[in-house]
Amino acid sequence: MHPTRVRYRVVGLVVLLGMVTYLDRVCISTLAPHIMADLKLDKVQMGYVFSAFALAYAMFEIPTAKLADHRGTRVVLARIVTWWSVFTLATAAALNHTMLLVIRFLFGAGEAGAWPCMARTFSRWIPENERGRVQGIFFAGAHLMGGLTPMIVTALLVFLPWRLIFVCFGLVGFVWVAVWYGWFRDEPAGHPAVNGAECALIEAGRGAPSAHPGGWAYWRKLLTNRNVLALCVMYFPNSFVFYFCITWLPTYLKEQHGFATATANALSGLPLLLSITGDLCGGLITDRVTARFGLRHGRSTVGVVSYLIAAGCLFAVPFSPHPVIAAVLIALAVAATMLSLAGAWAVCMDVGREHTGTVGAAMNTAGQIGALLCPLLVAYTLKWFGNWNITIYVMGALFLSGAVAWRIIDPRTPVFARPEQPSSP
Repeated sequence: MHPTRVRYRVVGLVVLLGMVTYLDRVCISTLAPHIMADLKLDKVQMGYVFSAFALAYAMFEIPTAKLADHRGTRVVLARIVTWWSVFTLATAAALNHTMLLVIRFLFGAGEAGAWPCMARTFSRWIPENERGRVQGIFFAGAHLMGGLTPMIVTALLVFLPWRLIFVCFGLVGFVWVAVWYGWFRDEPAGHPAVNGAECALIEAGRGAPSAHPGGWAYWRKLLTNRNVLALCVMYFPNSFVFYFCITWLPTYLKEQHGFATATANALSGLPLLLSITGDLCGGLITDRVTARFGLRHGRSTVGVVSYLIAAGCLFAVPFSPHPVIAAVLIALAVAATMLSLAGAWAVCMDVGREHTGTVGAAMNTAGQIGALLCPLLVAYTLKWFGNWNITIYVMGALFLSGAVAWRIIDPRTPVFARPEQPSSP
């Protein structure tokens, strides 16, 4: 009996979700000048608006992912998408800085846990030898939408005010929730369209459940684990540079390099568009290197190389002889980072197993701390020093530290050891 391919439909739904998350996240950076003019905000105030989302995301990431590990992602993701869609709509109603801060904080609280939930979904539905490429396809879809969003927003601004654009984007999530909740099941065995062959294929690499302590002992074991700590250090620069791209990059291109608004908006989508190649190649590379040289090289070595390339590109930006070259180097740095992204989330599955959601949330929380600090670092360095290059150098240095962390990560060692098997008589 040939295996069915229901798992690929699951991948398709999750990829669509990733695209919706980037649509709703990225649009605010393109709309920021209009929001600032309408609500009379300065750069520091807008920096706090950007960071309010990241703060809430970081605060609620681990609790939400832990809930998904316990209850499954069908219910939890439906709640997440409904919540953030409501507050995407609510962004259109902001009348002042305080209202915008509160709305974006609640937006972040609602979206927290989305990506760890997606990783957990893949850990339950995707065989081990397909995870890298599936993660690559997922991130490629998300980054495609992130790269297209500035152009979509620019086109819509011809016909719609910024408030109505948030309304349009907010409605998209409700359609996804209806399809997801009606069709998806947490386990392949519980889905009526999955046959026994596909179920066996998916479950073959899972092995026995891990033994783990409960209560505080669980969290102490998780949060002091060498792999988890290294994952957190590694992911910090990834989110930092990404958040720079979806918050301040259009403004940087206009102020530092003199691009017109339309050109700056188009170039600000370039990092995410180039990231599609990094995502797809990274997913294939991590699976193929793993198959040939083992799991550690397939994950960690690929990560080290990608971070060193990203650091080199960023350090070269301030010395660029032409503004377009500076924009391309930033895009190449982000694309190089994305070579490691599939491997990073695959490591969460490798070491987390049935606790993938929580391990992924710990890593992503560290990333959100980077996202929280990035807008404020930019705003205050501009206010105090009037120098965009400080942020560029900081990002380059962060990727060097991230390369060291990648070298420490060992995906062969799970966070919680598997229980001892009884010896044969």
